[in-house]
Amino acid sequence: MRRADRLFQIVQFLRGRRLTTARWLADRLEVSERTVYRDVRDLCLSGVPIEGEAGVGYVLRHKLDLPPLMFDREELAALRLGAEMVVAWSDPQLARAAEAALAKIRSELPTDMLHGMTPMHAPAIPGQHEAAFAPLRNAIDKQKIVRLYYRKPDGQADQRDIWPLGLFFWGKVWTLVAWCELRNAHRQFRLDRIETNTVLDQDFRPSYEQTLRSALRAAGVSSDTLD
Repeated sequence: MRRADRLFQIVQFLRGRRLTTARWLADRLEVSERTVYRDVRDLCLSGVPIEGEAGVGYVLRHKLDLPPLMFDREELAALRLGAEMVVAWSDPQLARAAEAALAKIRSELPTDMLHGMTPMHAPAIPGQHEAAFAPLRNAIDKQKIVRLYYRKPDGQADQRDIWPLGLFFWGKVWTLVAWCELRNAHRQFRLDRIETNTVLDQDFRPSYEQTLRSALRAAGVSSDTLD
């Protein structure tokens, strides 16, 4: 990667996150932390409003207007495949949003970028998550308690009032990570085993121990993407 492209990427990462460490940037950019320190210093000297310090992290404090984005062929391939996955494996509302976003990207690209792409397709996997996905996604956004009627692995029916925190796709099934009021702990529920779900008119406000970040850390999963 050219240094100019790397500097651009650093600014892009900082625009989308609250606090970013040099180690996190170094991992994504495949360079040393020393290189990141030098790049951030040079960006600061050029007037980019970055605050922070080595060993703590960096944040972009003020809005920064950049030229329109340009994608290379690999980035475009990743976006196309990702959009197809959303269309195939999420709910209709998100599918429409993914198609609209991809159309906007295509409209801004040179014609030669749209040809000669590696053929890739993400076909839909038939499942039973479709009815549950959109209501759960909305409940997560609005922090509403949900009453699940759930079929356990042994076939027994169960009812739980849960605080929905996040949806995760594992290649075959979607799972819901939630705080379970009955167990007073985090639990995962497979969407294809949810028979019905009712979004209650009750808000939840999780403490730190009840958050998705806490659940991921307890499971040994990085929570960097939540920043």
